[in-house]
Amino acid sequence: MNPRSTLRAWLGVAAITASLFVFLTTELMPVGLLTPLSTSLDITVGVAGLMVTLQGVSAGLGVPFIVAWSRRVNRRALLTVLLAILALGNLITGISPNYALILTTRLIMGFASGVFWAIGVSMAMRLVPERHANRAASIVMSGISIATVVGIPLGTMLESLTDWRATFLLWSGLSVLVLLTVAATVPSLPSANAVSVREVFGLPLKNVPLRLVLFTVVLFVLGHFGAYTFVRPYLESSAGATPAFITVVLMVFGASGAVGNFIAGHTVGRNLRGSFVVGCAGLVVSLLLLLTIGDGPAGSVIALVVWGLSFGAVQLCQVNMTLNAAPETFEAAMSLNTMAYNTSIALGALFGGLFADHLGVTSVVWFGVALTAGSLLLNLTTGRRAARATAAEQELTTSGY
Repeated sequence: MNPRSTLRAWLGVAAITASLFVFLTTELMPVGLLTPLSTSLDITVGVAGLMVTLQGVSAGLGVPFIVAWSRRVNRRALLTVLLAILALGNLITGISPNYALILTTRLIMGFASGVFWAIGVSMAMRLVPERHANRAASIVMSGISIATVVGIPLGTMLESLTDWRATFLLWSGLSVLVLLTVAATVPSLPSANAVSVREVFGLPLKNVPLRLVLFTVVLFVLGHFGAYTFVRPYLESSAGATPAFITVVLMVFGASGAVGNFIAGHTVGRNLRGSFVVGCAGLVVSLLLLLTIGDGPAGSVIALVVWGLSFGAVQLCQVNMTLNAAPETFEAAMSLNTMAYNTSIALGALFGGLFADHLGVTSVVWFGVALTAGSLLLNLTTGRRAARATAAEQELTTSGY
């Protein structure tokens, strides 16, 4: 690559990172707005959490089909369409006269979000030289931390200054800006290594390492998002947190996630499994800290710091675990990962809402402890077997069988 094309490649990576930012903040924005949303729309906090649930359902269940059906569509063109859907969906949410229309809109937006998660990382990795592919993936995944540091807290702050509708209108405008940036910086990217629907769903049946990765992802995402979706009402009830304090701790969580992502970027190449184990153990510890010392400002901040560090690490680890398990069919494997991930976000928010409405918000944190601990135990008991299976499959591929 010459310097000019190299610069454009990294600008394209930055545009895809910005895309992740607007997609994720849109998906999780209700986390910081649950209380005012429920009050404004005259619904319970648990019912308001369905905004996360329904978007996660469509993002998860629809993505393998859409990715397979669009396997011949240029990925730059596909991403611009997805961003257009996101912009329109945020606009409709901001002006919607009732909750039923909001939920319908979130359901449709979820399809776009799921497809982005399946194609975004692989697009970034294709833009740069192969030796920088992992770095590009790490940069894109940092969009998760940017969303939690800037996006969700900014939405919370905007709501406190205006109302929750203004937040979604702003994100509609941001989505349009990101769409224009993608169109200007991302080059044409014909679809690569995409497969049919039947082949997509056949992957985990014949690929043991990928199957174990998907189970691991389901457990930690259920636990994390079950608890995280209701972190605002939990802090309000246990620590008497104000909207300003909620904004601060969400920013602290996001900043810690950026640090965790950065650290994992340097450790996954040396010891991927060890990096995930440490990060997942940190998720369990952070939730236990929230339960034991989270009834005051200092304790809440400590718990959210550990939580953010750990989540930032496991996020990057799980993408690399998917890549290691299915390097030749990464986009298809990521569509399954996205299905597992987003469906688990939806179910985590749903189960969390049921726990919150019937047993109190503290029970949601215990739910998170149980599920993240389950993910950790699964990886500890199966990780070496999966690594051996991956090595064996790669050896067969290399030898030509």
